[in-house]
Amino acid sequence: MSSRQQILQSIRRFLPQATDLPDHSGNWIEYPDLYEQFRTTLEFVGGECHLIDSVAEILPLLGDAAAPGKVIVSGVDGIPGTLDLHSVSDPHQLAGVDLAIFPGDLAVAENAGIWVNDAQVKHRVIYFITQDLALVVRQRDLISNLHQAYERIDPAQSSFGCFISGPSKTADIEQSLVKGAHGARTLKVFLLKDS
Repeated sequence: MSSRQQILQSIRRFLPQATDLPDHSGNWIEYPDLYEQFRTTLEFVGGECHLIDSVAEILPLLGDAAAPGKVIVSGVDGIPGTLDLHSVSDPHQLAGVDLAIFPGDLAVAENAGIWVNDAQVKHRVIYFITQDLALVVRQRDLISNLHQAYERIDPAQSSFGCFISGPSKTADIEQSLVKGAHGARTLKVFLLKDS
């Protein structure tokens, strides 16, 4: 018997006892004030949240991220972009994008995660390559927990989807905090009030 076979045989002898998967029909966490929970959690992870009445309020709240001369990619009606994402054939051409602003499908108060996908986005790298990211979510799509989120997400709708919560940061290298290491340096979320 080879050493590989001996190791595998030994592992099989000491496998842990199988246990049932957890039941998903429990009392999931609910928040009495979804906005306050979402805002507090997003700020805790380094993001910023604004409750707005209309898309027209967004540009002034973007500050320097939307200053003249910045390269802006927008997928939100009413917010002008300076670069048309659909005219870009090679995603490498997006390396100079300063601000990307797109709609999010839903927001989760529990972890301040915003679900995004590539249904309206030609190059999904835009969520991660931009310096500043802004996401617009309708207030009615703010929910309490991830269990509710997974009930609403249909993976068959698009080939890509992920939750984004806060700007990218890491302190793995020499224990120094680096923002923008794996994605945007800032994240602003705009919750559009229900009309």
